[in-house]
Amino acid sequence: MPTSSSYLKFLEKDGFDVDEETAMKSLRLFLGCALLMIVAVAASGYSSAKTATVKGYVLDSACAFTKGLSKPISADCARACAKAGSPLVILAENGTIYWPIADTTPSSGQNDKLVPFAGQKVTATGKVFQRGGSSALVVETIAAASDGK
Repeated sequence: MPTSSSYLKFLEKDGFDVDEETAMKSLRLFLGCALLMIVAVAASGYSSAKTATVKGYVLDSACAFTKGLSKPISADCARACAKAGSPLVILAENGTIYWPIADTTPSSGQNDKLVPFAGQKVTATGKVFQRGGSSALVVETIAAASDGK
């Protein structure tokens, strides 16, 4: 049964004997599934933010990576690096390095929030984002940890 539907012609060419209504239903089903898969794959690239509390030391990001520190050398050292433009990070007790970020556009540096706590152990709460092995924290609250430096 020849028709102008290219999809139906495709099916007939491959030896399928279907009417136009059945062909259109199967095409809609196929396209719907394909769209659902595309949306699922696209959504899997983004992590949803979860609110968390992080305990750790505020230190210079370069020292956290290059020196393998478990805590800052000193508060003065962390402040000097921040003043020179190096981003401060929070090195959690489990070794995770949290990059403080803003959730605004355009974004802004977060050193102003962390400099008062440079070299100290802190408790910070906010939204945590993870992507590609990196962890970031939108700092909502930050305070010196009660268990000392």
